[in-house]
Order: sequence, then structure tokens, then C-alpha cells
Amino acid sequence: MYELKTKQTDNSVIEFIEQIDSSKKREDAYKLLDIFSETTGYEAKMWGPSIIGFGSYHYKYESGHEGDAPLVGFSPRKAKISLYFAPGETKREELLKQFGKHTTGKACVYINKVADIDAAILKALINESVSFLQAMYPAK
Repeated sequence: MYELKTKQTDNSVIEFIEQIDSSKKREDAYKLLDIFSETTGYEAKMWGPSIIGFGSYHYKYESGHEGDAPLVGFSPRKAKISLYFAPGETKREELLKQFGKHTTGKACVYINKVADIDAAILKALINESVSFLQAMYPAK
């Protein structure tokens, strides 16, 4: 049976941020922590060793695979900061056109620093992702 690696932990978000080597990346992590917390209304939790997540949802695929994941989150990695939003049928692509300097992966949006992006668009992306996931995977 497949075991999920990224699970919510009781590790301290602040201790994790304080261990970031780069002072600029640490400062950006605190800015993102404020933006995500204020926008979602959820307390930040560590997911796995390096993802700061907000809220959670339970998913179950037709294959029978199921698990829990954060509604949105971010990870201040060495190279870039990863932002986690739901892909899917949202206004994500439209919003990303106005977001600022970034690159995208399947479920991630990568930025170099918070100064490169529009905070209002970030808040819209967060809200869009939370709404999409809560509609797709309603709490029971």
C-alpha cells in the first residue's frame, strides 16, 4: 500500500522558518505566512519536513488512493519558493497572467521572491484554490 510522505506534523512553523539560511528567504517566508494566514483564516501547520500548509481536505480518487493534503501552502526552498495551489478548473491561469515573475509546475507556482509578485493576485489565487478544493472535496 502506498504511504503518503507529506502528512501534517506537530513541528513548529516558526522554528522551521528560523532555520532558513538566507535572511531574505526567511523574511519572505514570514511575509507569505502572514498573507496565507490572513487570507485563509487557517493556522499554519507543517506538512512533511518543508511545506507550510493552511487548512486541509480529504481526497479519494477512483483508483481508491486517498489521503489528506493542505488546501494551500508554500515551501521556501533553496532555489525558489514553491507555492501550492489547486490546479483544476479554476481561474488560476487567468490570475497567473497578472501575478508577476514566476514559473509553473503541475501543482506548484515557483517564485524567486515576494517582491516579484502582486500580493492582491496571490490572495485571489489562495481564495480560488480554497474554494475549488472545498467544492470538489466537501467536508463530511
